[in-house]
Amino acid sequence: MKKNLLFILLLISFSVFSQKVTLSGSVKDSLQNPMPYANVIAKPKDISKNLQFAITDNEGFYRLQLAKGDTINISISYLGYKPLAYQFIALKGAQKDFILKESSESLDEIVIEMPVTVKGDTTTYKTSKFIDGSERKLKNVLKKFPGVEVDKNGTVTVQGKKVTQMLVDGKKFFGGNSKLAVENIPADAVGNVEVIDNYNEVAFLKGLTDSDEMAMNIKLKEDKKRFVFGDVEAGKGNEDFYKTSANLFYYAPKTNVNFIGNINNTGEKTFTFRDYMSFSGGVNAIFSGNFDWKGGSFSQFMESNDVLVSKQKFGALNITKTATSKLDIAGFLIFSNTNTSSFIEDFNEYNAFTEQRTNSTHKDNVLGIGNLNIEYTPNSLEKWYFRTQVKRTNNSNNNRLLSLVNNAANTIDTDRDLVATYINQNIEWHKRQSDKHTFSAVFSCVSDTSAQNAFWQTENPILQGLIPADNAQDLLSILQDKNTKQQQIDFIFKHFWELNNSNHIYTTFGNKFLNEDFFTEDRQQLDDFSFNNFSSDGFGNDVNFKLNDVFAGLHYKFRTGIFTFKQGAFLHNYNWSVNQQNQTTKNKWVVLPDFLAKIEFNKSKKITVNYNLKTTFSDASRFANRFYLQSYNSVFKGNETLENNLFHAARIYYSRFSLYRGIMLFASLNYNKQIQGVRNTVAFDVNNPNASQRINQFLTAKLFDNLSEDLRGNVHLEKSIKDIKYKLDVGFNNASYIQEIDTILQTNKNKNYDYELAFETMFDNFPKIEIGVRRAIGRFTSSSNTSKFVTTEPFVNIDYDFLKDFIFNFDYRKSIYENKDLSQKNTYEIANATLSYKNEDSAWSYKVSAKNMFNAQFKQSNRFSEYVVSDTKTFILPRILMFSIGYNL
Repeated sequence: MKKNLLFILLLISFSVFSQKVTLSGSVKDSLQNPMPYANVIAKPKDISKNLQFAITDNEGFYRLQLAKGDTINISISYLGYKPLAYQFIALKGAQKDFILKESSESLDEIVIEMPVTVKGDTTTYKTSKFIDGSERKLKNVLKKFPGVEVDKNGTVTVQGKKVTQMLVDGKKFFGGNSKLAVENIPADAVGNVEVIDNYNEVAFLKGLTDSDEMAMNIKLKEDKKRFVFGDVEAGKGNEDFYKTSANLFYYAPKTNVNFIGNINNTGEKTFTFRDYMSFSGGVNAIFSGNFDWKGGSFSQFMESNDVLVSKQKFGALNITKTATSKLDIAGFLIFSNTNTSSFIEDFNEYNAFTEQRTNSTHKDNVLGIGNLNIEYTPNSLEKWYFRTQVKRTNNSNNNRLLSLVNNAANTIDTDRDLVATYINQNIEWHKRQSDKHTFSAVFSCVSDTSAQNAFWQTENPILQGLIPADNAQDLLSILQDKNTKQQQIDFIFKHFWELNNSNHIYTTFGNKFLNEDFFTEDRQQLDDFSFNNFSSDGFGNDVNFKLNDVFAGLHYKFRTGIFTFKQGAFLHNYNWSVNQQNQTTKNKWVVLPDFLAKIEFNKSKKITVNYNLKTTFSDASRFANRFYLQSYNSVFKGNETLENNLFHAARIYYSRFSLYRGIMLFASLNYNKQIQGVRNTVAFDVNNPNASQRINQFLTAKLFDNLSEDLRGNVHLEKSIKDIKYKLDVGFNNASYIQEIDTILQTNKNKNYDYELAFETMFDNFPKIEIGVRRAIGRFTSSSNTSKFVTTEPFVNIDYDFLKDFIFNFDYRKSIYENKDLSQKNTYEIANATLSYKNEDSAWSYKVSAKNMFNAQFKQSNRFSEYVVSDTKTFILPRILMFSIGYNL
């Protein structure tokens, strides 16, 4: 049946395909220079048919796909030039070139219908030329712009380049987060859309940074600029499933207020860990490379999408206020509370034995983020920023694990709690002193504290030989306190000397100071509620780690023709001390060179090559020289003699985009080699006659030379032929690294290959259908064994706007998982569908949706490390059927 359906879809697609006629050619000026981004608009004489358009590429070429037999009026326009008109009868394909002449009239006297205009680095899309009224959210609008893509994670790309800042009427929307914007801003509020390449929020810094950022500015319609608008939705499903959401916006000339809220138990996450990282604070892009923002203890907020029970509460409030002509104040508050329950089955294959394990987990995660940003502009050549961000999380994790090793079973209950607070304050200053000299500085202060408590309880002994437990108790109960306090103070000063338009010299000075305290205490609670403290047997840490980094950098950047080069180096003096029972102090000078080369053939074809020698330091926990528990089967001891990691990082990236040829090509190659690095060594209790105890692990950290080497590559190709887009993704990762297991040094190799092949229909008045297959092949080789995994995933996605007011969305994916070594093969299918209705003249909308239509019970996956290979079944939410009603304000 499924094969027949696919055949019918292909038959219909190629039937429609055969009814198209191609008109192509070039647009040039009177001097025969190609005119990129000129508008070529096709208006059928039959006004009931849709307008078609094309935009010329960098060589001035255009291509139009027109309905066979139509009589079409072609208009060609470009800002500052006289428009041309041409009538074409689409009986067969033809080629037609146009020459535009400069207009002698002033621009405000000319009325030109231009869907897309380009001025410098800014591309403006006239939204009304692309939409038909069926769009619900901003993402539906953006998907109709040529060269614009929106993926399922809310990431927006324009001609293959990622949008890094999302603005609404020139102001950052929730800190510039694209997902919250595209998923929640109503389509009927969107006016024109601007895309700004090489964006910098400080105008006079543009061109000085190598971050290559891109911003998208959503201009609201005039009737939305002094208005409250938005939408609310509520849905009820089978088995007590529910969903409610609200997106409310108030915009006035000097005050903007945005609220987003969502409550559901369907597994839908408005805010993910990936989104959290985009709210991790930051400074201007010119300081890129000098700051390293980390997730820290907040990484525990990241929960799986695949759960059996899920309750999500999310609220976000964003306010911006123009206080005076020189002072802007903005801030946002974000709250997220998730309650989830999950169930996972693992089959773990160690070198000498196997383990069957089940994990039942309940998580309650609360996260709050508050951000205040003050922007002061005393004049057009100076800018100040005062930023404060506070984050707090309170998480609990309750887990029951059943481990079965060679018929010996053990049940361990684990309760973990985390309370963490993060405060970041920074002051940023930029000054354009003259045409040749620009100065920037930033001062940042960070406080990051976390308190973690763990409680393990089991009827059977665990970690025998590794912990000094009294096993004569009815229950083995172990408690752990683990606290971390970190303070970091950074100061960076930059001087930009522009010798001329093609030659720049950049100078950097700075200092970073880190002070980190790490504390652990492990103890056993006895049956009489007294405690057996493990401190007398080498447990318990109280470590202070200080690191001071004084650095200076000098870089020279020059341009010649299509080439841009930047080379230089940073000189670092690292001074660090580890204070526990004894104090260890070290000092080291390190030179870190870097190189950047860009070849820009035109705006849509570029090559970038860069190289960096990089260094990082471990955190205090790895310097702690006394034992502490990591899990029910592992004990860790740090190493106070560790030094910095040092590694080479090189990358080459090629991009090409052509609307005329219908091609989008991106290729990258990344190489990393770790000259020296820290890795955990592992010792198993292999001599223990009790097989059920052989999963016990003692880990410590050790510095190795030539630790690892990694080569990654990826090619993404999209090619449009007529009204069908073909997609090809190919990737590989070849890595090798050394690992010490039971005092034996071994080399592990990890080779992964994957490809995805798909095609997508783009016909007018026809469903948008994407059909493809993804295949991933993984091979992990250690000194003792080789494991090979293959996952094959055919998929279908359908988006269909029909009968003017209906929208149908469907996605289907089948996963075929194979473990070649164990001769295992598992298959599951996931399908979701949505049918929505909204009359253009009504504020009400209605939606019927189905998630996990085939009621799949679990997903199959694999993972591997130096000493264990795991096959995993993750159980998921059942089929959910839901009816929703929405209302547009």
